[in-house]
Amino acid sequence: MRLLRLKMDKEAYFKNILPDIDKTISSNLTLEEKLRLICLLLKGNIPNYDWVGFYITNPEKELILGPFAGDPTEHVKIMFGQGICGQAAEKQDVFIINDVAKETNYLSCSAKVKSEIVLPIFKNGSVWGELDIDSHELVRFDEIDADFLESVCQKIESVIG
Repeated sequence: MRLLRLKMDKEAYFKNILPDIDKTISSNLTLEEKLRLICLLLKGNIPNYDWVGFYITNPEKELILGPFAGDPTEHVKIMFGQGICGQAAEKQDVFIINDVAKETNYLSCSAKVKSEIVLPIFKNGSVWGELDIDSHELVRFDEIDADFLESVCQKIESVIG
């Protein structure tokens, strides 16, 4: 019963925030402003989304920290293949990490972080960037989060210049 309630709660949070994300995407704001506002919307409205940020790919196959909401991080540049974010970029796939302490390639941003989800954002078939979300809760992310966040990433893809 608890799992069903959690699923319904997540779906309700996502359904409630989607109009604000759509409004942000269709606004006249710059892309950076849109990304920053999406970070704030996700962190401020979804329980246990404790750090939300974007990494943008540069020509050297590095992920460069873009807009984020949460504590500052020392990881402002990540090579493809390095850490969870770099692996997601290299494999061009969603990564859900239930317990970051069990990952040998994890780049620790904070001792408080327990789980993470990373989703690539594509432009012309290549990784343009990523959406990275950390939680201070173990096993915080699942396919429900991934489905919702993939739809957010697709909305971002539609406005990348």
